[in-house]
Amino acid sequence: MTFDEIRIRMERGKTRRKPDDAEHRLQAGCVQWFRLQYPDYAHSLFAVPNGGRRDKATGARLKAEGVVAGVADLILLRQSKGYGALLIEMKTKAGRQAASQRDWQRKVERDGYRYVVCRSLEEFMDAVRDYLV
Repeated sequence: MTFDEIRIRMERGKTRRKPDDAEHRLQAGCVQWFRLQYPDYAHSLFAVPNGGRRDKATGARLKAEGVVAGVADLILLRQSKGYGALLIEMKTKAGRQAASQRDWQRKVERDGYRYVVCRSLEEFMDAVRDYLV
């Protein structure tokens, strides 16, 4: 592709930044660690595929099926320390919660759930250990 072809594509708005998968890699590593560390609870930790790019029709179908904006990325469905579950939002070091995520966090904390934001494997490990021990 020539410089002129790139310039023309940019002018037409047809270029798209490649999605950064750092948060995906972080979350996948955390889930892998959890399943190795707590094999008896492996079934209790699951992802909520709320994010990602979708067309309007798929988004409407998911919303009709019960998808809720702001839900945490991971849910550990185990009661511990008086909480009903541990809800984990994964973020990169630079990532920030959306308004819908902060709103959902306030609601579920009010309802008796533990909510954490983890930005590294170490933070995830600490949060899980603290919750389960």
